[in-house]
Amino acid sequence: MSLLWTRDAPRWALTIRAATAVLLALTAIMLIRNMVFAQADPSGEATLEADPTVGLTFVWTLLSGALVFFMQAGFAFLGAGLIRAKNTVNYLTKNMLDFAAGGLSFWAFGYAFMFGGSGAFPGLDQGNAFIGYSGFFLVNQAYDVSTAMFWFFQMVFAATTATIVAGAVAERTKVTAYLAYSFLVTALVYPIYGHWMWGGGWLGGEQLESWIGAAAVDFAGSGVVHTIGGMLALAGAYTVGARMGKYGPNGEVRVLKGHNMVYVVIGTFILFFGWFGFNAGSTVNGNDPRIAVIIANTFLAGATGAVTAAYIRLVQRGKISAADTANGSLAGLVAVTAPCAFIAPWAAVVVGAVGAIVMLAGVWFIDTKLKIDDPIGASSVHGVAGVWGLLAVGIFADGTYGVSGFVAGNGVQFVAQLIAAVVAVLWALGTGLLLFHALKATMGLRASPEEEMSGLDMPEHGEETYPVEAS
Repeated sequence: MSLLWTRDAPRWALTIRAATAVLLALTAIMLIRNMVFAQADPSGEATLEADPTVGLTFVWTLLSGALVFFMQAGFAFLGAGLIRAKNTVNYLTKNMLDFAAGGLSFWAFGYAFMFGGSGAFPGLDQGNAFIGYSGFFLVNQAYDVSTAMFWFFQMVFAATTATIVAGAVAERTKVTAYLAYSFLVTALVYPIYGHWMWGGGWLGGEQLESWIGAAAVDFAGSGVVHTIGGMLALAGAYTVGARMGKYGPNGEVRVLKGHNMVYVVIGTFILFFGWFGFNAGSTVNGNDPRIAVIIANTFLAGATGAVTAAYIRLVQRGKISAADTANGSLAGLVAVTAPCAFIAPWAAVVVGAVGAIVMLAGVWFIDTKLKIDDPIGASSVHGVAGVWGLLAVGIFADGTYGVSGFVAGNGVQFVAQLIAAVVAVLWALGTGLLLFHALKATMGLRASPEEEMSGLDMPEHGEETYPVEAS
């Protein structure tokens, strides 16, 4: 750490020092502005007086956000179970730092970049079609109960996006580099695409609608959260390289088995449970009866994805894989996240089945053809199934919630969804490759061969998940 502040510090250290100075200056400016300008409604009295029933929406949205936050435990179990025991502490540490560093950066910068200009809540009035620029640090007019409610709900989504990458780069990535990644993704990469879709930006707003006749729609984040997270995972796995021993001298694919299937199944159930808050909570309205259809669709897609993946493996191998069944359910859930409010239950079954199919195809292609090592299949579960979810809106939206696709006679919506999917893939892959290569050139991204062989737990943390003394 002392090297960072010496006069002859290397270039990467100078970069960190400059970035730290800028962040501190921005923080000081925002705090001073908070002392000068009035706040909106930090006590909630005016909000409650204007709408005495608003408490139900607050409770519903905040509890849904808490469910999404609990999905971090699901990611912790799932990822830890699918990797080797010697790297478990390292993975769990990254899982904890994701929401901590990501939540702070989203509070400081990401929320403003994402929703500034949307006018959705007080303090979010300034921005343009590309990026927002109001709501930093939740100060000034953003110091408001409604704005804080929405921030919390959106913050846990941002943290989820960052967490998706942890499993894809597991077992060979430095924890310090990963911490920097989490901060930057939730401060910039995720919020900017999120602004385009959800913050009044060009994809989900008037600009695209004026160009082609329809704006892109993503109800709860198949594109904003999962495609972005999955493509960042792919970029990270590619940049850091495959684990030692993953591919043979002739390119043959070797299976590096995870160490605990109990964790995998527990993690899947926790994630499934949290998804009800993820999807239905995106109404941000406790008085919206469509919540019932959203929850039904969420369950049906996840269940269908699990069954589909199980039977595909039974036909292919004569055996049902618990890991692939778990990932099949998650792929179904990812796929239905964008269309869950716009489709009938029968369509949710189709969406979930196709989600599992494209996920399994994606795992095979990325692993065997691209030779990119993704230990838990995050690139396919979230990235590939997320793209399908965006497209599914343009196919199955039946018009009952204000969006119509092919089944309702509207083909233009599919074009809008296709544009949103292409932009998401290009944005996340492009920025992801730039970000990970920058970290690789400065801080260093990959652990040493000796550390990787021994496992990252002791070299990076001095702790073990299963110490010999304990047994």
